[in-house]
Amino acid sequence: VLAESNPGRYGFLWRRFDEIYVLLDLLLQQHYLARCSASFSENFYSLKRIPTGDGRQQPLVTAGLPKRQHWKSLLLLVLVPYLKGKLEKLVATLREEDEYSIHPPSSSWKRFYRAFLAAYPFVNMSWEGWFLIQQLCYILGKAQHHSPLLRLAGVRLVRLTAQDIQALEKKATGATSSPAHSIKARVQSAARQALGGIAFSLSTGLSLSVFFLQFLDWWYSSENQETIKSLTALPTPPPPVHLEQELSSALLPKVKSLCPLCRKIRVNATVLSTSGFVFCYRCIYSYVKTHQRCPITGYTSELQHLVKLYSPES
Repeated sequence: VLAESNPGRYGFLWRRFDEIYVLLDLLLQQHYLARCSASFSENFYSLKRIPTGDGRQQPLVTAGLPKRQHWKSLLLLVLVPYLKGKLEKLVATLREEDEYSIHPPSSSWKRFYRAFLAAYPFVNMSWEGWFLIQQLCYILGKAQHHSPLLRLAGVRLVRLTAQDIQALEKKATGATSSPAHSIKARVQSAARQALGGIAFSLSTGLSLSVFFLQFLDWWYSSENQETIKSLTALPTPPPPVHLEQELSSALLPKVKSLCPLCRKIRVNATVLSTSGFVFCYRCIYSYVKTHQRCPITGYTSELQHLVKLYSPES
């Protein structure tokens, strides 16, 4: 947004977007690895990383990873996606250059990147196939890792236990309640609390944002729009059929000015709002009070449904 609003001042944010993103991702993942022994997404799903080895020994989440596994996890979480994205952009750029033939056909550079473009699909297929095979082995119980990156980092994922949750709560409580005497300690404590608040906001807001985005995706999907159109395009239903269940039901007179009950000229014309028919006030009042329904249609009615009609002369 800043780059589009003021390209001259903030254009570098767009040009260096990948580097700025990987820097922020590095800070985020470092915070969660140090605090929760897991990445941001893994902590969201209540998972933690433990060193690969004896499955019976699972250190608490607050103990952190060993330095070797910690730094390997951080580099594989941040650096590998960054390099993969850069490689894909490089391939797209080289394909554009090859399409428009910017370099001479006989140049060594053109022969090199044509060979690179020819080999890249096979390398990418091998990379994706490696991940697929690892996931299949994990599903079948033949491997401890669902991702080769976890295997390279020397860690595996397990669920958080009740002891882990208690340790995290105790650590957070101790961090907020510990006294800070010096100014430096207070500043560090405030910075940690601010960073923890930002991380907590991101973690709790992620579920809400994902739900909201999924709702928008469903609302504006073509299937949902077709369903809405099909419902709104339905014809208007016909009016309800008169319920002539009893032989004693009043029949409508041929003269519209007559009351269907007393068969005389209506006095104090009153309409029954549940059916729309007009009667004498005394006739329909007595009938509804006794039977609690419309004498023509049989619809359930009450005295509050009586509405008097007044002529323009009165």
